Amino acid sequence: MHAMTESSAANRHLDIPLAGMTCAACAARIEKVLNRLPGVVASVNFASERASVELSSAATTPQQLVTSIEKAGFTVPLQTLEFGIEGMTCAACATRLEKVLNRLPGVEAAVNLATEHARVRYLPAVVGSEQLLSAIAQSGFVGRVVDDRSREDEKARKLAVYQAELRRFWIAAVLTLPLVAQMATMFNGVDLSGHGHQDLLPRWLQLALATPVQFWIGWRFYDGGWKALRGGGANMDVLVALGTSAAYFFSLIVTLGGMHHLPVYFEASAAVITLVLLGKLLEARAKARTTAAIEALVRLQPKTARVERDGQLIDLDAALLVPGDIFIVRPGESLPVDGEVIEGASSVNEAMLTGESMPVAKHAGDRVFAATANSEGMLRCRATGVGEHTLLAGIIRLVADAQGSKAPVQRLADRISAIFVPVVCAIALLTYAGWWIYGGVFSVALVNAVAVLVIACPCALGLATPTAIMVGTGQGAGAGILVRNAVALEHAEKISVLAVDKTGTLTRGEPVVTDVLTLAVGPDEALRLAAGLEQGSEHPLARAVLQRAQEAGVALPVLKDFCSIPGLGVEGEVDGRRLRLGSPQWFSGLELPNESMAALQGAGKTLVVLVEGRRALALLAIADPLRASSRAAVARLKAMGVKVVMLTGDNALTAAAIAGQVGVDDFRAGISPADKSLAIDALKAGNSVVGMVGDGINDAPALAAADVSFAMGAGSDAAIEVADITLVRSDLHGVADAILLSRATLGKIRQNLFFAFIYNILGIPLAAFGLLNPVIAGAAMAMSSVSVVSNSLLLKRWRAANT
Repeated sequence: MHAMTESSAANRHLDIPLAGMTCAACAARIEKVLNRLPGVVASVNFASERASVELSSAATTPQQLVTSIEKAGFTVPLQTLEFGIEGMTCAACATRLEKVLNRLPGVEAAVNLATEHARVRYLPAVVGSEQLLSAIAQSGFVGRVVDDRSREDEKARKLAVYQAELRRFWIAAVLTLPLVAQMATMFNGVDLSGHGHQDLLPRWLQLALATPVQFWIGWRFYDGGWKALRGGGANMDVLVALGTSAAYFFSLIVTLGGMHHLPVYFEASAAVITLVLLGKLLEARAKARTTAAIEALVRLQPKTARVERDGQLIDLDAALLVPGDIFIVRPGESLPVDGEVIEGASSVNEAMLTGESMPVAKHAGDRVFAATANSEGMLRCRATGVGEHTLLAGIIRLVADAQGSKAPVQRLADRISAIFVPVVCAIALLTYAGWWIYGGVFSVALVNAVAVLVIACPCALGLATPTAIMVGTGQGAGAGILVRNAVALEHAEKISVLAVDKTGTLTRGEPVVTDVLTLAVGPDEALRLAAGLEQGSEHPLARAVLQRAQEAGVALPVLKDFCSIPGLGVEGEVDGRRLRLGSPQWFSGLELPNESMAALQGAGKTLVVLVEGRRALALLAIADPLRASSRAAVARLKAMGVKVVMLTGDNALTAAAIAGQVGVDDFRAGISPADKSLAIDALKAGNSVVGMVGDGINDAPALAAADVSFAMGAGSDAAIEVADITLVRSDLHGVADAILLSRATLGKIRQNLFFAFIYNILGIPLAAFGLLNPVIAGAAMAMSSVSVVSNSLLLKRWRAANT
């Protein structure tokens, strides 16, 4: 975390992480490049992938070190820190802090008002956590580094702050209530200039009641406003402090000066502060509910595990388990970590991870996941993923990252928030001047200017997008839809074309060998040679051949010089024979049984040919059963207006058979993994927004090329790593659910932004034209942000259609 320490002004030590080194020669090259710079003494450790640098001259800056490393062909990877931020009161605060952090060299920051967090990616050689915390402090806020251990502390701190604010609100309410009774006269033939004004309470008592509300309860607005102004910006605190101070000090002068012919507005200043405080409390409660998804996930994992140690079962803290530990899960208990069943049989409820309510049968060899609930049987398992390496921990990280990200639709709100407060102050000043010149009554001009200041609400603008994103991604996680960031969630609603990989997406990804056609060797020998070749491959078809060989009891021969050719097949030396096994397209020119091949391909089977030299030895037909839900999911997507296109490396006959079975009208056959990304680019023609669903490592380039990419949760880590949205449950219905979730979330964001803009567009002119009392304006301002958050919470009603 502490990337850079200073031993003196002229002598600094930097510890720089490096990426891209493949051998010791790389380390030596970087070291040589760095040591050429003036005042630099560098040593590079290849094992730890770090450079230790002593800077003894101001002639070389940390940024120049990074530039030199990049010119040498390597990179300094960005690191990420998350900060909890105290003191933000509105969108202007978040915008200003984000601007300050992004001015630092090598820093990319996103500040989320709803979560009160800042996510910062930075170059550790150029800036460290101390500089980031210092920048936050200079902006008038308090920053704390957030990690998994500090989340509970942060939650407890927020609860304590909320309770303290609640007590202060009740005190303010008790002091303000008698003053608000004064408002009855305002609606009883009294105009704002004070004609006919009758005080129900003596003015000295009004002063005594309003003063603690203004300067004790309301101190937070003065403090926040001063920090904002000192940091070069303005926020909601400035508006509240200016408006209430104008009303309070005018009333103070009138009271102390004995000007009984003029009205006082102690009730306005006190009521505005009390109502704004009430709004902030309601907003805090509502915002706490938006993070319920993550908190619910964290609570799922049991704290203890029953572990076998030295032949005995002991209860152990789940955090202390290591991969390889054997643990026992009894009926009714939840699994403490990810693992593999080594003994026992049961059914496990995985609804909390996948959204699927039906329990999943588990037997020896099956994978199990932390926080899922064991039903009737006892399971003996071996730990495979513990701590931060469980599926649950990965889901929590993905949800947290998505909730902290920004959607492009928020950019307009951010731009307006940056100039909102100065513009409102200018409008208030014009209102004051206009009313004084027009009406000649100072008190009327003042009251209308105060109303403009307190009606304006930048908070609603700042909360409109992030609160909806937080609730939407949380609901998605509960349904097994893991959204990587807000950009993906925004783009998903616009998908017009969905490209789907056949194997593992439309099909189960569990192919089996159905036929062995012998051409030059017997069936057993063909299977032995084919399996001998495939033992070097991780392709699903290879696993099918190996599974058939295992079932037939075939002993695998020794494999040498193995080579895999993506999209075509494999080759190698088996029993001294140079063999190839792969797609018929690889062997054009060979004599093959075309009629038999056409019949098998017409049945939707994939063919691979075993070849030695220029002679075909055998033909293997492999079938991958369709997922039960594929046809219904394709029909559902088409009904939503999404065109489904199947991509496959199979030949046109097999592809047409599979497409017909699932109801896909368009397909691309014979596509190699390298060409899938080109097919995606072709589908983008005509400004179509293209989604891609895949599950294998060979889908990663196509997933990266798509506008929105989906990875099946049962697929490879590479596909999940590059995908925008991960479907924990391997079901194409999840894509339809994700698109509907995107549409629901974006709908809420648009509603929120409409409310926020209309509120200010209507409210500010009404106040400027003297049609709003400051107390009513303050109440409206307090409720505007609450209404936006509450509208976002309505997303909690969203449910995946197939659960």
